[in-house]
Amino acid sequence: MILLLISLLCGVGLGAVLFRTLTDMLQREVFLRTNYRGRPIPTAGGIVIVLSVFCLTAVLSVLAAVNVGLPAGLITSCELTALAVAGFGLLGLLDDLAQDTGSSGYRGHIKSVFAGKLTAGSLKMIAGPAFALVLVLPLRQNSLLWLLIDGAIIALAANLANLFDRAPGRVTKFSCACLALLVVSCGLTALLADSLQLQAFTGLIGLCVAVGAACGMLPMELKERVMLGDTGANPLGAAIGLAVVLTQNAPVRLGVLLVVLFMNLLSERVSFSAVIARVGPLRALDQLGRMPTEP
Repeated sequence: MILLLISLLCGVGLGAVLFRTLTDMLQREVFLRTNYRGRPIPTAGGIVIVLSVFCLTAVLSVLAAVNVGLPAGLITSCELTALAVAGFGLLGLLDDLAQDTGSSGYRGHIKSVFAGKLTAGSLKMIAGPAFALVLVLPLRQNSLLWLLIDGAIIALAANLANLFDRAPGRVTKFSCACLALLVVSCGLTALLADSLQLQAFTGLIGLCVAVGAACGMLPMELKERVMLGDTGANPLGAAIGLAVVLTQNAPVRLGVLLVVLFMNLLSERVSFSAVIARVGPLRALDQLGRMPTEP
């Protein structure tokens, strides 16, 4: 648990520092997008999440190379998370910069593919699952079924996080909630096994760094100084899905797959923003720390 907290705090520090150093670059015209208030705001701030995970993974890799004793599974968690955020961050960055219009949702993207027009969104729909399968291949080499299930968890989680990125700070708060649930789940699993060992939590280290980096930017996001964009939302979702794959047993992973699949399909019919606005506790959490809405 202490290691998880340290990883989270390292992510917060890296996120805050890297965002400060990248502020001038993000103010360039290519990154500016108009928000719901009609104000130009830098998008693609989520690149900080990708860089934070890679920086910490690089440090841990050097420590491992000089034979510093590190907990089993820690390097694997960070390396796979780094690959996850890089792959899905690249697709998200393309989406943020391309500014596709006229196609949204699964149906819209599928129509664009059949029309011979590959948009950034439809590219994510195709390449996202491919990235996910490459990620889980080292973990599931002997089972095609679980390769597909675990790959689907990561790809669908990445898209689900993107669906929540409709208001300042929302996807970061969603990611914090998912991290908390996974910590509790790992703790309960370890307690039931009568062995509360560090190895039960090492699969969450990479996710802690990614969520910490998002939290490091959260004050600026809530002040509407930056948007994470798809560049940040997709990697956060992919990191959550990967953490599920790394830490949860088969029945739980299957249950998570059904939940994320249902939520993705539900988004074609239901607006998550409308649901959040109608449910008091969710609305209060969603608006916590945000700037007041102008009349």
